[in-house]
Amino acid sequence: MGSGLSVTPLYPGPQDLLLIRKRLHAWYADNHRNLPWRKTPEPYSVWVSEVMLQQTQVKTVIAYHDRFLKRFPTIQSLALADQQDVLKLWEGLGYYSRARNFHKAAIQVTSRYCGQIPADWNAFRQFPGVGDYIASAVLSIAFNQPFAVVDGNVKRVISRLFVMDTPVNGSRAHVAFQEPATALLDRDAPGIFNQAMMELGALICKPAKPVCPQCPLNTFCTAFSSRQVDVYPKRIKAVPVPLYPVVAGVVYHQGRMLITQRKPDGLLGGLWEFPGGKIQEGESPADACVREIREETGISARIVSHLCQVKHAYTHFKIQMQVFICHALSGAVRLNGPVDFRWIAPGDMDLYPFPGANHKFLGLLKDTEHISHKTLPTGTKI
Repeated sequence: MGSGLSVTPLYPGPQDLLLIRKRLHAWYADNHRNLPWRKTPEPYSVWVSEVMLQQTQVKTVIAYHDRFLKRFPTIQSLALADQQDVLKLWEGLGYYSRARNFHKAAIQVTSRYCGQIPADWNAFRQFPGVGDYIASAVLSIAFNQPFAVVDGNVKRVISRLFVMDTPVNGSRAHVAFQEPATALLDRDAPGIFNQAMMELGALICKPAKPVCPQCPLNTFCTAFSSRQVDVYPKRIKAVPVPLYPVVAGVVYHQGRMLITQRKPDGLLGGLWEFPGGKIQEGESPADACVREIREETGISARIVSHLCQVKHAYTHFKIQMQVFICHALSGAVRLNGPVDFRWIAPGDMDLYPFPGANHKFLGLLKDTEHISHKTLPTGTKI
């Protein structure tokens, strides 16, 4: 791939820029989706939506957005919430660092700005989890500030308009596409313009099979006029993600299951899970499960049965998880680091936020036929 064409000579003149904005506004007015955060550009609602929309499809976000605002109607109520309640409400959206950072940001807004979200770029940009995209989106949509949004949809539209060779998933993409996005921006109505650009990419200028005849900007699109729409945007070929074989053990003692909490930061931070880990080379899944339980919790356990196999994909890797039903034999729970544990009844699973991979077998655990209620010998530590 090339390092990126200079798009400056290809910018439309002032009159064409006005026409582009006029056509885009008219198309958006007639065709935009009726999304809940568009009803009123209230800063908190917009911020919630933009945080959720990172890495998540609109159709999924709608229900989560509404539930989140019903539970935490103001940023002050979010700031006062326990992080576990926030993570539980976020459960299923993935990328849980978004929820943790948003919660931290709400606390800062409440303590530093008396609950008023600041409309200043430098102040807003300092909040946890707020990058250029979030700042541009919230400040333009909620406060009418002239900042151009650059997301995947916008990059695709601009890539085709100006036949840019810069890969949209490359390290220079944001910087390269920010310049033309800013040049196109309607500074009189930046919020509407940004939403229109993103909506155009979502509904018309789609990754595959774009609907070019219906595009309000097709007369300005270099890729369309040169019949190269299918060539753009350019992308760096993704490296195949590794697949890791892992195990998880559902450890029972007197009808209760052992769950452990992940460290507060990092992948799936703050969520609860069943003890387990990677299978070592030459190790059987059952042996790996017993070893991981012992190393992670200090508990000696025996395998009762194989519950299921689960496949799950994360951003940079995939897992194939073998899940076992286990009974605790002896030992005292001892965990490494700032983490916690619980012995819970099957009916209490809904009270805790679990990762998506665990959710794929939680339903099977509601069948309690495999649970042993026998008391261990006196003096056994659990």
